[in-house]
Amino acid sequence: MRNLVLVLGDQLDSKSAAFDGFDKTQDVVWMAEVAQENTHVWCHKLRIAYFLSAMRHFRDQLCTRKIQVAYHELTPDPGRDRGSSFSEILTHDVQEHGPEKLIVVELGDWRVRAELQSAAESLDIELEIRPDRHFYCSTEEFQSWASGKQNFVMEFFYRWMRTKHDVLMDTHGKPVGGQWNLDHDNRESFGKAGPSECPTPKTFKPDATTRDVIAMVEQRFADHPGSLEHFLLPVTRRQALSMLKHFIEHTLPNFGRYEDAMWTDEAFLYHSRLSAPLNLKLLDPRECVEAAMIAHHNGSASLNSVEGFVRQVLGWREFIRGIYWREMPEYAELNFLEHDRDVPSFFWDGDTDMECVRQSMQHVINHGYSHHIHRLMVLGNLSQLLGVHPLKFHEWHMAMYVDAVDWVSLPNTLGMSQFGDGGIVGTKPYCSTGNYINKMSPFCRNCRYDYRKRTGDDACPFTTLYWDFLDRNYERLKDNHRISFAIKNVEKRREDDTEMTAIRRQASELQNGQCGR
Repeated sequence: MRNLVLVLGDQLDSKSAAFDGFDKTQDVVWMAEVAQENTHVWCHKLRIAYFLSAMRHFRDQLCTRKIQVAYHELTPDPGRDRGSSFSEILTHDVQEHGPEKLIVVELGDWRVRAELQSAAESLDIELEIRPDRHFYCSTEEFQSWASGKQNFVMEFFYRWMRTKHDVLMDTHGKPVGGQWNLDHDNRESFGKAGPSECPTPKTFKPDATTRDVIAMVEQRFADHPGSLEHFLLPVTRRQALSMLKHFIEHTLPNFGRYEDAMWTDEAFLYHSRLSAPLNLKLLDPRECVEAAMIAHHNGSASLNSVEGFVRQVLGWREFIRGIYWREMPEYAELNFLEHDRDVPSFFWDGDTDMECVRQSMQHVINHGYSHHIHRLMVLGNLSQLLGVHPLKFHEWHMAMYVDAVDWVSLPNTLGMSQFGDGGIVGTKPYCSTGNYINKMSPFCRNCRYDYRKRTGDDACPFTTLYWDFLDRNYERLKDNHRISFAIKNVEKRREDDTEMTAIRRQASELQNGQCGR
């Protein structure tokens, strides 16, 4: 054997640099389903099944091309595992087959990269890490862009990327439509009537391979959270392309307008749900952006919808990856607000009397998914207000979402959602009272709590905790100009010591286990 080419579960791209120069007569692909990757955070059953099914389908597609694959499957019996970690399994196979070199494309997890490097050093074998062509922006390019900057503002990075890659630009080098950012057109709620003619989500019936995986996960990981009753995900490139086509034709036209809106018992609405196949690399971000631009060019999707989607893929996704590899490994230890609590128990089972949280967790439990407002302004907001440790929130997110890979999850959760990095990703804490949730959803109508009340038995926990959060972090946040209006309101409330004392007392009760039950 010449090269052992390592392909991990989030690297399912047959055109990746890992396959450059691949020789079927001398090289072998190595893939392993690893128990530790499903238990180092207590993974959602659906997340486990999705990764493993996609991996097995990718293996089978390689085999049809006469590519030899050394593949390790998990079975219901842990006793049959060759090892519990990447390093254990890889060490066994290298010693058995004696390859001259290991090859892998850039990884999506600092911890796994360190583990593979350590294993290679112990085995005294070269590990060649090749650039990941999946992304628009390499880690080196991001470093160059970030060099010398005091602050990393995503908006400026996004404009740079659009200009560099000629995305939604006119012939004069200006943004199409004359504006870079159309967020002001993308904040509508559905109103009292709710969404009309919401498109039917594109789904995929599990085949025999997926059914085998589901059965194994149900048996081996029976005590893990989540449900496997709604496995509707694309597990092959062909299916992922079909999902992209469906989104462009049926969902993108209204995506922008309602991208921040929530509705009762509606998990998907006008969202693409492409993050999972993108993060497993069943899709290329360029084909997603190109398809959206074609839709705008032919008049089937408005500019605000297309720009909003492009911003997520070309802007935010690339920006987050750049931050991750620039700031790790120290980034994971940041805790600007010095929070130290665990995530609430109902973040695992959805058993809560807060309607907005119950709705959000229903989507997470059933689908391993909720769209960005559920993540940021419901679950993330509550976690931050309660004082959950930002790394614990990240670990929960990694466990419960099918699209979670460390490079994308950590800066989004610890950074933007929990403000644990003190402003590297986001310029302010994303926090609100229950009023924001009431504005963007009907949840408050059916909740026992009153979003307007700060204290009392029926006071909304979000509203109580919001004022307590700003009060207890006053010294840390008072000079942040992005939330100056909120800080001035805190100062006014502090003038009435009776009310603030009541808020602090009720917030303490919520933080000590009485929230949401």
